[in-house]
Amino acid sequence: MAIENNPWYAQALEYIRNTDLNSLENGKHAIDGDNLFVNIVDSKMKTPEEARLEVHDRYIDIQVPLSKAESFGVKPRSACTEPDGEFNAEKDILFYKDKDWETVTVEAGKAVTFDTDTAHAPLIGEGTVHKAIFKVKAV
Repeated sequence: MAIENNPWYAQALEYIRNTDLNSLENGKHAIDGDNLFVNIVDSKMKTPEEARLEVHDRYIDIQVPLSKAESFGVKPRSACTEPDGEFNAEKDILFYKDKDWETVTVEAGKAVTFDTDTAHAPLIGEGTVHKAIFKVKAV
């Protein structure tokens, strides 16, 4: 199913439009059970050398940096060649050692979506970022 036809994706975008994400406390906030939730976090940013590509099978990520801009390494999952360990089904994550990615910078308050076919290396920058990470069940 195309992402734009995913009912939880549409619900997430509506939630982003109609919610003051900065007013949410850190932690997990259920929006539609395990189908759609958001984690509000403060995370230490990394250098490009420290950052690792990651992919997910069960969830689409919508990431919204809130306190400042954040850069992401981005690469098609099908082009990733160096897995860093095995897929962790419980955490729905697989890391890659690949470093030959494109970099995308997202301004504070803007959203970026990573579907299950896209590897992404979050948290590239300096200092700490306050952000929202939406987990949208893939269908």
